[in-house]
Amino acid sequence: MGLGIPAAAYDRAITIFSPDGRIYQVEYAFESVRRGWTTLGIRTKSGVVVVVEKRKISPLIDSKAIQKIFRIDDHIGASFAGIASDGRVLVDYARMLALQHRFYYDEPIPVEYLAKLVCDVKQAYTQHAGVRPFGVAIIFAGVDDNGPQLIMTEPSGRYLSYYAVVIGDKSSNVTEFLEKNYKYELSMHDTIKLGIEAIARIIEGRVAPENIEAGYISVEEKVFKIMGYDEIGKYLEELRSEGRIK
Repeated sequence: MGLGIPAAAYDRAITIFSPDGRIYQVEYAFESVRRGWTTLGIRTKSGVVVVVEKRKISPLIDSKAIQKIFRIDDHIGASFAGIASDGRVLVDYARMLALQHRFYYDEPIPVEYLAKLVCDVKQAYTQHAGVRPFGVAIIFAGVDDNGPQLIMTEPSGRYLSYYAVVIGDKSSNVTEFLEKNYKYELSMHDTIKLGIEAIARIIEGRVAPENIEAGYISVEEKVFKIMGYDEIGKYLEELRSEGRIK
């Protein structure tokens, strides 16, 4: 290999490129995202929805205390897949940025600008010695002056806007389902329904409201809401009555 450095040495530091232009520590961070709980976001003309699969880690853990969807500001929500501690820190950082923007400019922060600021920090952690990349991908969902927004930030510091995006375990299966069933013209009700159905299809056995966490924001209200178990249960029963899930 180049300069006589053994191949295995290129994954020991964040500041060393391999001869083929790869940074292995960043790729390992992507792997931590792929091992996370399945998380999706869907954007239509009516608004944006975020849905997450919730797994029972241990019978001794209170699953109600596990939160995977967060309100960043009134008009923005977020979720993540990957290392939960990394996600928690970045969610708190995003909340601080949104609060500062309101304080300085007396207006809500644009969703893409918030994603960019978070990605600036993510990117910085891919090029400095003594640190490691954030092992988490974050989905930001919101409505601003540009309409409904759905942006996913990667561990590398890159971000992209999506109509629908899935991260975490079984993301390929859910992505395939959304590619076949997604329509931009869906109502808010049908957008939420599609998101819950997509996650319910990858959960083994009978799906309960405790297995799913969901949040949404409509273009009419422009307020991000986290759904309760009762509300999720109504969507599950509707899907069952239509024969779309077990």
